[in-house]
Amino acid sequence: MESAPEEAPKLLAISDLHVAYEDNKKFLGTLTPQTDGDWLIVAGDVGETTTDIHWALRTLAGRFARVIWTPGNHELWTPRDDPDQTRGEERYQRLVEFCRGIGVLTPEDPYPTWQGPGGPVTVAPLFALYDYTFRPQGTYTKQQALDAAYEAGVVCTDEMLLHPDPHPSRDAWCRSRVRATEERLAARPPGQRTVLVNHWPLVREPTRILRYPEFALWCGTELTAEWHIRFDAAAVVYGHLHIPRTTWHDGVPFEEVSVGYPREWSRSWHPTPRLRQILPEPVREPVA
Repeated sequence: MESAPEEAPKLLAISDLHVAYEDNKKFLGTLTPQTDGDWLIVAGDVGETTTDIHWALRTLAGRFARVIWTPGNHELWTPRDDPDQTRGEERYQRLVEFCRGIGVLTPEDPYPTWQGPGGPVTVAPLFALYDYTFRPQGTYTKQQALDAAYEAGVVCTDEMLLHPDPHPSRDAWCRSRVRATEERLAARPPGQRTVLVNHWPLVREPTRILRYPEFALWCGTELTAEWHIRFDAAAVVYGHLHIPRTTWHDGVPFEEVSVGYPREWSRSWHPTPRLRQILPEPVREPVA
């Protein structure tokens, strides 16, 4: 594959900026485009408080030609110290309205088409949540899996701070999001490839290496397992796991683009946090 010239626009991605940490806030300050035409995907977990989320997205929107955001679980939390005490769907919709006011695209907006090198490609920010179907071996129901997680002491903070209002549960909200998203993806331009962007991995495989397998409960849904095939994905972008890497599923690159927490950067295996190039497809080592 012939590489695009260095000055050509690029589709870049990042997630899990967690700007409540001072080191992360400083890192965000270093994020700049390589060309005037660069787009930036922000795949969730910018921050927890409305103030931090607004600051981060407004900063990035002022630098990149286009910013495309999808929420992570942290944006959906309602922390006690946040003056904005909205919950669930209302909190999400307020963030969508803020983004629209500063020109940032969200899962509620028409999917844009990347016309730069590697295009045309529909860039689809998704918000599919999770439904507790990534269950540890030996557990067969949601309640059994949750009981095992509580017994192991591995419980996501979502259980306390991510409220599904007005949906009866987080998994019910997930199913609603999946149905609506499938309809939108099916209505995209016929034959056009996609870059699918979701905070949580669309397939379960990336969670297999989690140190605490119980945490996979809060990492996605089996309902999206074939979306990369059904919707002609050129790439899938996600975050959440704080394990930045590229894996391949059915010939499609899955890009985990997390920054994560400062304490994680010191681990020997952790790459230096950076923007990840999605398109044009970077030169890679041959897949074994």
